[in-house]
Amino acid sequence: MSTTPAAQETSRKGLGKGTVGLLGAMVIGISCIAPAYTLTGALGPTVSVVGTHVPAVFIVGFIPMLLTAFGYKQLNARMPDSGTSFTWATRAFGPWVGWMAGWGLIVATVVVLSNLAGIAVDFFYLALSQLFSNPDLADLTDDPLINVITCLAFIAIAVAISYRDMQTTQKFQYALVGFQILVMLLFGGVALWHVANGTAFDATAITLDDFNPFTIDSFSSFASGISLSLFIFWGWDVILTMNEETKDPERTPGRAATISIFVIIGLYLFVTVGLMAFAGVGDGEYGLNNPDIQENVFFALAGPVLGPLAILVSLAVLMSSAASLQSTAVGPARTLLSMGHYGALPRRFARVHPRYLTPGFATVVSGVVAAVFYTVMRFLSEAVLWDTITTLGMMICFYYGLTALSAVWYFRHEWFRSVRNALETFLFPLVGGLVLVILFFVTLVDSLDPDYGSGSSIGGIGLVFILGLVLILSGVVVMVWRYFRSPAFFRGETGLRAGVAGDAEEALLHG
Repeated sequence: MSTTPAAQETSRKGLGKGTVGLLGAMVIGISCIAPAYTLTGALGPTVSVVGTHVPAVFIVGFIPMLLTAFGYKQLNARMPDSGTSFTWATRAFGPWVGWMAGWGLIVATVVVLSNLAGIAVDFFYLALSQLFSNPDLADLTDDPLINVITCLAFIAIAVAISYRDMQTTQKFQYALVGFQILVMLLFGGVALWHVANGTAFDATAITLDDFNPFTIDSFSSFASGISLSLFIFWGWDVILTMNEETKDPERTPGRAATISIFVIIGLYLFVTVGLMAFAGVGDGEYGLNNPDIQENVFFALAGPVLGPLAILVSLAVLMSSAASLQSTAVGPARTLLSMGHYGALPRRFARVHPRYLTPGFATVVSGVVAAVFYTVMRFLSEAVLWDTITTLGMMICFYYGLTALSAVWYFRHEWFRSVRNALETFLFPLVGGLVLVILFFVTLVDSLDPDYGSGSSIGGIGLVFILGLVLILSGVVVMVWRYFRSPAFFRGETGLRAGVAGDAEEALLHG
């Protein structure tokens, strides 16, 4: 039964208060990260860059995420606003930087929404082919028209669920998240069982060197690997965009985000070690460095590892991508809502559905843009999933880095009030933010090479570079247009302006 405004207290923006608890927030966060979907999409490209050092790269990629999370946690405790990166960067650095941080979050989410839908299409037809014992059904995903139509259908379903209240979202997520985690544990465990019994494809010993990032061949390979690995952790910040809708908004989102990240890194390392030990990193039929399977590793290895139970992997990734497609739509909609609320975007983005208490207009816009992006990318690049993953890594570095540094600058008057402050408002977010900013520029320069990513290019320039640059510059264009069209936000006249921790504006935002 849907909650109505008469029965529920709402936030200043009209969102339903207290609709999400700690467990619900964790489940939605893990769902948005989508462990089954992200690992199948990122494992192959990461192996192609760093070989056996995938565990090392995943661990190092986890560190800046964790350090950044401390900055997010502190900002959320002081200003639990659904705009997150947009609101916090505006408070720290002013409207221009804040606007671009919000834009970075939105476009990163649009990119991943399109990628999620693409993975869902692949595994939808694979599951059908396994269910009906008809291999030809799996090939339907290669038909651009069928692929795009199916993808648009998945996006439409996800938007329809996200349009409804948060209780509907939580109920939808519990079963899907639990199922994919159990299947991933089974997948990794059976792969290791094959190794122990001598039935692995290319049994490979896992050594401590595989966990040592200092033995990676070059810094460029290291940076590329980290950029790719960031993709597999992306999504936990959706928990913070729901801060106006959680119980105990100052603490619950931060706790849920931190717990979710630790659960995910443990799951990733277990499955990665299992598949590396089973298949190796060579370019043989099932080797993780085989370019024919790198875009979707689980697709190729499900049968060799699980035999007749392979359909479970197909269903897990399908459910993972479908669940994440729905939960991921939560984030950009609430950022768009906040930007509309403060006048950074047209006011219609601030509309909240009177019955469902969700940002209906912003949710629909997010889905439409993701659908258009995927359709265009599907016809530009045959390796659309690989290129969007690489582009996403770049955009994650951009807006996560900005947000982490926003925490450092915003709390500058409180850095040394205590040891905890020195760590959580200064050192941790500073290191995490600087690492991400450096990785952004390294990836941007490296992606100029037409061989970067999938090897797709336009005019001799790598498609990943073009995508990244277009996404950022389009934000600059829209921002300038908004300045001339409605300058009040940029003049600090709409209730959101630059400041420092503890000032009067912070109290208003918290209220």
